[in-house]
Amino acid sequence: MNESQLIHVAILANPAGGGGITRVVINLLKGMIQRGIKVDFVLDWAKGRPYLADIPQGVRVVDLNAKITGGTTSALKIVPPLVRYLRQEKPALLLSHLTIANGVAVIAKALAKVPVYLALVEHLSWFENEKLSGNLQDKISYWWRKLLYPRADAIVAVSQGMARGLENYLGLKSGSVKVIYNPIVDENLLLKAQEKLVHPWLEKNQPPVFLAVGRLAAEKDFSTLIRAFAELRKKPNSQSPIPSPQSLGKARLIILGEGNLRKQLETEIEQLDLTAEVWLPGYVENPYAYMSRAAVFVLSSKSEGLPTVLIEAIACGSQVVSTDCPHGPREILADGKYGQLVPVGDVSALAKAMHSALLSPLAAEKLPRWRNFSVEKSVATYLQLINY
Repeated sequence: MNESQLIHVAILANPAGGGGITRVVINLLKGMIQRGIKVDFVLDWAKGRPYLADIPQGVRVVDLNAKITGGTTSALKIVPPLVRYLRQEKPALLLSHLTIANGVAVIAKALAKVPVYLALVEHLSWFENEKLSGNLQDKISYWWRKLLYPRADAIVAVSQGMARGLENYLGLKSGSVKVIYNPIVDENLLLKAQEKLVHPWLEKNQPPVFLAVGRLAAEKDFSTLIRAFAELRKKPNSQSPIPSPQSLGKARLIILGEGNLRKQLETEIEQLDLTAEVWLPGYVENPYAYMSRAAVFVLSSKSEGLPTVLIEAIACGSQVVSTDCPHGPREILADGKYGQLVPVGDVSALAKAMHSALLSPLAAEKLPRWRNFSVEKSVATYLQLINY
């Protein structure tokens, strides 16, 4: 396609809040606008969405007015308005970021009968749970995806691990799922990392602060992190596997995010007598200012697609420790070159890695990994799908 031609790109999504996928989609919109591309942000339901104010100027928001409240069955309601949109607007490229329900975009394209290039973008490793499940709903979902996904023009995964997992799960040819890393780091993120932040824990000459960011949900496994932090703070004795210096006994932990496990985590913190050392402030507008000031960023997840926060933390200059969960951390950290990897759910291993990251940090020149996840690079790779 001639670069001088103005192309039309539509990004279909159903994010409810301000999580990692939402930030990724907003960054993609920004990158497209900066390239001078006509962009529509097509939402299942736009009313009351908290991120609307973050949508860059020049992006047109299209409200399908068909709120997805569950999985595939609920998502079918967007098919009629999406068909009407495709017939009327005829975008050159449709990037479907529908969580769990990308198959409905295939149906809409088939019914619309317009020459749009459809790419299904998968952020979550839902197939890891589905393939272990024996219930009827998951079996139906499997056959639904096996039927519909190969009919898209492209299937995109946000990490190599996810791509190979999808191919294996759906019986697709090796290498058929494309890998495009998320658009995570841009100049705005780096500027936000340097914004003023007033909190006594993060002032100079204070004890070290460990940081985690994410929904307070089971898959993030903050319970393991809290117990590892408790182990780290123990004074050296015969029962402690960590030869910690006295300063670690004064360390603190901040977990940014909100979720349905708040009360459970607060109870664990209280039982471990850590109420004065662990802070759960909820959702914050600028987590990057915390990342740039924390001593170590910790990802304790059981599973991920491509953990955005891990990349953001590296870009902000933080030392990082992560579980070796599927999928993304090993890939991002280059098998441990850019940060330590520990087994999922291993309290002692996580505590030891946190200790090591604090006392033996990587040099700044060894933390350039975030450049592979820049907004500019991601946008360019998506546009290559249509030879633009």
